[in-house]
Amino acid sequence: MKEPFYTNLEAHPTRDINDGHINGSLTVVWRDYDDVISEDIKMIYMSSVEPSEIKGPHLHTKRNSYFICIHGKVVFILRDENGKFHEIETSADTPKIIKVPKGIASAHINLSNQTSRILALADISWKPNDNEMVNVVFAEYNWKKWLSRSDKLYDL
Repeated sequence: MKEPFYTNLEAHPTRDINDGHINGSLTVVWRDYDDVISEDIKMIYMSSVEPSEIKGPHLHTKRNSYFICIHGKVVFILRDENGKFHEIETSADTPKIIKVPKGIASAHINLSNQTSRILALADISWKPNDNEMVNVVFAEYNWKKWLSRSDKLYDL
């Protein structure tokens, strides 16, 4: 996994079988010979976030997670062990796989005017009462650069 915490994904145009025009695309998330996902995946799920909304910040004490924005545009904000923030913008048009290791706090913000959807992969399956997620505060982070609506600038 390239520092800090992400790898650009490989995307290829797909073509119509009759006349060869581009009719879509194929984005490689994972292949068994790629060195992108180092853990055994135990759960895959979809998450959505509404326009200008924030999910997190929180951290997982046991789970390593990988995220791919498959619809819309988001920015992931990760705070590493030294307190440094890493901002990773991604969208369906600029696909990246973002690794959030256990113990690293993160949040993501929807930057588009429509619901954004994130495909998530995790090495530990979620259970309703596992209590391994801890909410945190990014008090020193400048949320204003991403959020134009003042009602969303609450103390994170």
